[in-house]
Amino acid sequence: MPEFTYVARELSGKQTTGLVTAQSQQEALSQLSSRQLFPLKIEMAEASKQQLKDVSRRVRPRHLSVFYSQLADLLKSGVPLLKSLELLERQSNSPALTAVLSEIRAEVADGTRLNEAMRRHPRAFNDLVVSMVRAGEEGGFLEDVLKRVAAFTDHQEELKGRVIGAMVYPMFLMGFGGIVVAVLMVYFVPKFEPIFGRMAETGDLPWATTALMAMSHFAQSYWFIAIVAIGGAGYFAKQWIESKEGREKVDRLRIRIIGVGRIVRSLAIARFCRVLGTLLHNGVPLLQSLRIAKDATGNIVISEAVSEAADHITSGKSLARPLMAGGQFPKEIVEMIAVGEEANNLENVLIDIAESLERRTNREVEMVVRLLEPMLLLVMAAVVLFVVIAILLPILNTSQIVS
Repeated sequence: MPEFTYVARELSGKQTTGLVTAQSQQEALSQLSSRQLFPLKIEMAEASKQQLKDVSRRVRPRHLSVFYSQLADLLKSGVPLLKSLELLERQSNSPALTAVLSEIRAEVADGTRLNEAMRRHPRAFNDLVVSMVRAGEEGGFLEDVLKRVAAFTDHQEELKGRVIGAMVYPMFLMGFGGIVVAVLMVYFVPKFEPIFGRMAETGDLPWATTALMAMSHFAQSYWFIAIVAIGGAGYFAKQWIESKEGREKVDRLRIRIIGVGRIVRSLAIARFCRVLGTLLHNGVPLLQSLRIAKDATGNIVISEAVSEAADHITSGKSLARPLMAGGQFPKEIVEMIAVGEEANNLENVLIDIAESLERRTNREVEMVVRLLEPMLLLVMAAVVLFVVIAILLPILNTSQIVS
C-alpha cells in the first residue's frame, strides 16, 4: 500500500511531519483528520512513487488517445464511470491498456477518484494528464477535459512523427558515417602510423593528425570500456533525471536553451492558461484553480512560480503582480492577465492567451523540425571532413617537402 508524507498542524498549533500508509490521498487525509491533525501538505513518498513506477505498464500513446476519446463519449452519453471503464477494458486491443484499466476500475470501485487511480500508473499517464483529469473532476467537466487530452495526445504524436520522419534520413547517414569513421580509426589510420610517427619526431605532424592518432589508439585499446562507460553514464543520467533534484535542474535548463527554451516555456504557459481558464469558466475558485493548474505546466520551475503566486493571492493581491515577480511569465502575458482581471473577464482572456501561444509555438516547432535535417547533416559532414583532413595534411606536407 502506498505511503504518504505529510506536514500538518496539531490542535495546539504545533507543526508536525510524518508518514501515513493509505490506499489514496483522500484516505490519507481522512486518517489525519481522525488524529485531529490539520494537513498543510501531503504527497506520495518517493519510495512509493518508485514502486508504482516499477510495476506500472507502459501504454502506447495512440491507444491512450483512443481511450480518452471513447471515455469522454461514454460519459457524455450518461454512462457511469465504472461502467465506462468496464466497457473500454473489454474492448481494448492493447494488453497493457487492458491491464491498466482493470486496476483503475478496481481502485475506482473502492472509492478512489479517477485522477488518483491514474496517478498510480505513471508510465501510462503523465503528470499533465493526471492534473487535467483532476481539474475536470474538480470542476465537473471531465468529458471536455478528456476530449482535450485526446486531442493533445494526438498532436504530440503527430509532432513526434514529424520529428522522427525528418531525422530518419540524416540519422541513417550519421549511422553509416559513424561506421565508416570507426573502420577508418581501427583499420585504416594505423597503416599511416609509420609515416605519422616519423613526422611526429621532427615536429611536423599537424595537431589534427595528432588528435586523430590519439583517438585511433583509444578506439583500438579501450573500445569495450568506452561502450560500457557510455551505457553506465546513460543509466545513471536517466536515474538522476527521474529524481526530484535532477528533474528540477533539467527543467530549468530546458527553458534556458537558446531557441528551444522559448518553445518549452510557451507550451508550459499555454497549458497552464488553458487549464486555469477552463477551471475558472466552470466556477472553480481562483486559489483552488491555481493549485490544480500549476501541475499542468509540465515544468517544475514554472509550476513553482505559479505556486508562489498562489501564496501571494491568499493575502489579497491580484494574480498578475505575483506572476510578474516570479520572473517566469513574459511581460506581455502578464499584462493581458492584468487586463482580464480589471475587466472581470480573466477566464476568457486566459483561453485566448493559450490559443495564441499554441499557434505561435506550433509555427516555431515546425521551423525547428525543418532545421534538424540540415543541422545533423552538417555535423556528420564536419566529422568526416576532420578525419579526411587529418589524414591528408601530413601526406600533402610530405609531398611539398619532397618536391
